[in-house]
Amino acid sequence: MLAAERTVLDWPFPRTVSGCPASVLAELREAPPCAVRLPAGAAESRRAWLVTKHADVKQALKDPRLSADELLPDAPVRIQLPPGERPSSFLRMDDPEHGRLRGMIATEFTARRVRALRPAVQRLVDDLLDDLAAHDGRRADLHDTFSRKLPTLVIARLLGVPDEDSPWFIEKTQVTIAQGDPERSYAAYTEMSAYLGELATRKLTEPQDDLMSRLAHDHMATGHIGLDELVGIARLVLVAGHETTTNQIALNILSLLKDDALRAKVLAGDGALVPQYIEESMRYWSISQDAIVRLVTEELELGGVTMRAGDAVVISIPAANHDPSVFPDPDRIDVDRDTSKHLQWGNGPHFCQGAPLARLEMDLALRGLFGRFPTLRLDTDDPNSLFRIGTVFHGVTHLPVAW
Repeated sequence: MLAAERTVLDWPFPRTVSGCPASVLAELREAPPCAVRLPAGAAESRRAWLVTKHADVKQALKDPRLSADELLPDAPVRIQLPPGERPSSFLRMDDPEHGRLRGMIATEFTARRVRALRPAVQRLVDDLLDDLAAHDGRRADLHDTFSRKLPTLVIARLLGVPDEDSPWFIEKTQVTIAQGDPERSYAAYTEMSAYLGELATRKLTEPQDDLMSRLAHDHMATGHIGLDELVGIARLVLVAGHETTTNQIALNILSLLKDDALRAKVLAGDGALVPQYIEESMRYWSISQDAIVRLVTEELELGGVTMRAGDAVVISIPAANHDPSVFPDPDRIDVDRDTSKHLQWGNGPHFCQGAPLARLEMDLALRGLFGRFPTLRLDTDDPNSLFRIGTVFHGVTHLPVAW
């Protein structure tokens, strides 16, 4: 088990005032994995190893001796939801069950499928920007009117959730992943699950061209999955598909609004640097800040430390993405750097399936917004006051702009 004599730090670590990953991570990268104390909530407080070096994080993400199964005895908890009879989604499963369920939606996020979605996403971008242009006073909260709405509508339509229910899902998702009140989070999680269960059942008799209908007819009706498994898949797609992309789009925009030189460089000409900027911004912000926890099922050596069966492990994506041995001068955005090794999409069997769709949304959002509003500027004297605090995914609470 974790050595008792080691200094134990309270985890998670708050971001810096400017929204960057905690500065203590830079110090911890200079040493072997250290012990941290996970907060109490849906599970009791306990110790865990914190993995910070890029090479160690990359290894940990794909090592089969580190289990994601949240139902194993002593499995660590980050999102404070009490475990049910089954894992909350295949994200919290190991193979072969993880691969079986993940494979049921693989075709929804292929490059070919995403290319086919491009016209629909572009229309959404255009419609939202039309609404933004109609705002009185040429001022608006861009997060509320654009960066939050776009991914939510995209993923809701992909699933088959009616547009009018999207605001409700935004609220329930934010409450679910907030960490201040576990009971309230669980209530929102339960409401969301009940809604998706009713929707899946309705899709059996009223199918449409959407993911929920295909899951219901191709997999639930044939007995390959039960209703709870279908709901778990849909809930994961909905939450991950809009919460992460929502905040990344907002932060991509914020970085360009704060730095005129960066903005000019990224948007120059036909915007050839936009895709590279998106990857670098993802590395820099590393919004999946502390959500990845694992349980050691078989003794292993990681980062020079012996981790034994039953130990908990926290895998820090922000620390890895700011490792100067891989990304020199990591605490600044550099669109000329090689970002191919950033780990924001994950690594190994849990690599993000939605990456192609998220990239498309981020690309069209930046091109559309700054093409339509070339004079866009931040409408606040304190950009550092915009960031969310105490959430699993980093982001902003609002994004006031003028043009």
